[in-house]
Amino acid sequence: MGTLYVVGTPIGNLEDISQRALETLRQVRLIAAESPARTQRLLARYGIETPMVRYTDAYERKKRERMGAVLQALEEGDVALVSEAGMPGLADPGYELLQVAVERGLPIVPVPGPTAITAALSASGLPAERYVFLGFWPRKGAARRKLLASVADVRFPLVAFESPHRLLAALKDVQRVLGERQMSVSNELTKLYEETRHGTAGELVAHFKAHPPRGEFTLVIACPADG
Repeated sequence: MGTLYVVGTPIGNLEDISQRALETLRQVRLIAAESPARTQRLLARYGIETPMVRYTDAYERKKRERMGAVLQALEEGDVALVSEAGMPGLADPGYELLQVAVERGLPIVPVPGPTAITAALSASGLPAERYVFLGFWPRKGAARRKLLASVADVRFPLVAFESPHRLLAALKDVQRVLGERQMSVSNELTKLYEETRHGTAGELVAHFKAHPPRGEFTLVIACPADG
């Protein structure tokens, strides 16, 4: 029985990977990747030729087949799990494979790496001893506003992911449900055009109306003001 290594990979800049992660990717029998095309760029950069398979799919039949292939490989040796970027299992379908591994009693070893969550928190300027991670917000406005209302009184910063196509609508919902709290919006983290902007939801709406958003975004929202 092999070990499932949960390997953190860069969220943008390919130099943001540990030596331990590289050695793990070289030594395992198989790499189970969320996005093999993206992972291949990383492997090519560091001359790694380990075989790779996709571990998930939108179609249930293919998903079961692919997870079965990974589990079969684990019976014969070690496997590395990598997401498209960052740490597997955080707002990505890797948790399904991890659940099965736990159920089967397979050894799981994390190899920590970058995440947009902590990168955005560190640049937010907000106290972050504790925080609540909301993952990707719902696509529909009504569901998104319901989620925001459910955490309106949480006394910790809120962290969420959002796409460029829904960013303006999401910021308007923040303004509508949570009011004009301080927040930060980070995009293209660790990449050439990386940017973090600070302000209230209203100020950020005005900015992104004038400057159409591009890239994936990580939002950090302050907790309610005391009183």
